[in-house]
Parts: sequence; C-alpha cells; structure tokens
Amino acid sequence: MGAHPKGDAIILDNRISQKTLGQWIAENPGCLGSKVKEMFQGQLPFLFKVLSVNSALSIQAHPNKELAVKLHAQYPEHYPDANHKPEMAIALTPFDGLCGFRPVEEIVTFLQKVPEFRALIGNVAAEQLERSVDNDPRGVSAALRICFTRMMKSEKKICVEQLNQLVKRISHKAALGEETSSSCGDLLLQLHSQFPGDIGCFAIYFLNVVRLDPGECMFLGANEPHAYLYGDCIECMACSDNTVRAGLTPKFIDVLTLCEMLNYAPAPSSSKLLTPTQSRLDPCVSIYDPPVPDFAVMKIEIPPTVKLYLVSAIDSASIVLVIKGMAVGTSTAATSEMALRPGTVLFISANESISLHLSASEGMLLFRACCLL
Repeated sequence: MGAHPKGDAIILDNRISQKTLGQWIAENPGCLGSKVKEMFQGQLPFLFKVLSVNSALSIQAHPNKELAVKLHAQYPEHYPDANHKPEMAIALTPFDGLCGFRPVEEIVTFLQKVPEFRALIGNVAAEQLERSVDNDPRGVSAALRICFTRMMKSEKKICVEQLNQLVKRISHKAALGEETSSSCGDLLLQLHSQFPGDIGCFAIYFLNVVRLDPGECMFLGANEPHAYLYGDCIECMACSDNTVRAGLTPKFIDVLTLCEMLNYAPAPSSSKLLTPTQSRLDPCVSIYDPPVPDFAVMKIEIPPTVKLYLVSAIDSASIVLVIKGMAVGTSTAATSEMALRPGTVLFISANESISLHLSASEGMLLFRACCLL
C-alpha cells in the first residue's frame, strides 16, 4: 500500500479512471500536506504492508541513505531506488523475529555450548570475542564483526557439514526427551526444515530472538540485522525496496555488503521495541512514532459502544487499513459513501476527515500510516 514505482497502488474509486496512487498524487500534490510535500519532494514518503509470515523471511538489513545511493548507482537491478528503508513491525498475532545482535555474553555462551557454531567461526576469532566481553564497546564491535563475517563467509561445504552434524545431534537429544533450549534447538530445526544447509540457520546464535504479542512493535533502523520468522504483522517503512540479504532466502545474496554495513552493537531485544503513546486528543488512538521523519502509525481501536466515530484530519496524507469491524464512511471531500470492512484500504488526503457509522456491535480496529512532522 503506497506509491513505490515497483508496486504503485491502484485507486478503485469509480469516479477516477484506473489511476495509480502515484499518478494521482503527482496530479494533486497538495494531498500530501504542505510540510510532507516540501520535505519529501512531492512524494508519499512511506510504504504500508501486511505480512503473513509462514516461512522465515531472509536474514537482511536495510542501508542508510548514503549507502542506498551508492548501491543503487552500482547495482540498480538489485537495489531499485536511492532511499533508506527504516521500518517497524506491529504484531497482529503472536509474532516471532530475529532482531539486532544479542548481548555478547549470550553469543559467547553459544560459542562454548554449540561446537558446530564455534567450528564455523574458528578458535582464534571465538577467543577474541570471549576476551572482548570486558572491553570497551568498540573492541566488542570489532570482535563481533570478525566472528559474524567469518561465519557468513564460511565455505558452503563446511557450513553444510557442521549444520547437518548439529541438526543430527539436536534431533537425537530431542528424541531422548533431553533439553535442547541451550542450543535454540526448536528454532534451529524449524529453520533447517525450511532452508536446509543454509548459513542463515546459524544466525540465531548471533541475533536476538524476539516474540511480539499483538500490538507490540519493533523498530529497525538502518544497518540493523533482522529476519521475520512467523506470524502476522502490520509493517510500515520509508518508501524504498532496498534490502541487503545474506541467508534464508532464494533471492539475491550480498554477503560482503551486509557484513560491511551492519551495526555491530550488541543489545538486548528489549532495546528494539517501540512503545506506542496514547493520543492526548483521542482515547481510541495509540501512536507508534519512530525516530525517523518518514512515517508513523496510529492504531485506532473503537469500542463496541461507539456508533459514530470521526477519523480526524491531520496535516499529512495517510493510508488507513481496516483490520476488524464494519462501517459506512463519508469523507469531508466526497458526498458518496464507502463501505468499510476488514481488508478495506483508504487513502486520505491531508486535512480531510472521515465519519464512520459503525454497523455492528464488535467495534473496529484500524491502522493508519501517516507522516507526523
């Protein structure tokens, strides 16, 4: 949902002949709002997505603006635009992912308890990381970079041998009813079943495993390694399709770029969570406002007791997605009515509001992507 050239949304309004959202915005740039139009050169600055993840989505990171410009110039077939791509995921169901480097003590514990993991990295690099635990953050990051790069660049044959050995060992222990959590056994077997022999299976020993409950959110800035594993989420990001991948994927892999660009700052998974704030103006609205100007998301929960609700005007174009509930909507800019049901997507121009006449007793849940400058 958005106006990126690779997936420009189609407007279904009967009064508008089959135009894309990008075309309509170009003809009506005032719809963005004055600040958004000026800051983002007349472009809608965000993309809005729903992900339903049944199989792991690649070990990846997104470049900052400087690197995005460079990659797009060099390899436009793989990096289709020159924009950065910070993003956030808001869980709709229990949602599992990998995000950011674990605290270094946890990585060292895996190096000591998972010999196959240590074999891929090598004793010299592993010992350097073990010694770095008490060092300053720069020393830790340097040692972590060496270890991760050694793993990602390991020979395919050796990776497959060590992974098969590890899977066999964990499967044997599980069959005997022995504990395998110290090796992240369940997750390793799950990933190996989806991507057998893939180096990305070992990434679980470097990256935080994050479980989000519905409504919880994680924010991923530039150069943050991550992968989505399972569940449904709302995703919002800057308007870009630049992804640097290095495992758990059949798509183009760019290990060298990924290893060079990553943020090697270990931190607990809690540091990646973004807590919404309650709107002071509307008790139904919670705002997920990340530390970038390109996007924000409002969660609108309308209780069953409310029969008439106003989606208020803001000075930004926005995209609204209905998750739960039904209503008839009327816009300040149009006399016609719109039927809203789960899956309905609306584009709302800046400084326009929509009245919702709720038609059932279950209330409504909507998410609204916008730009809060």
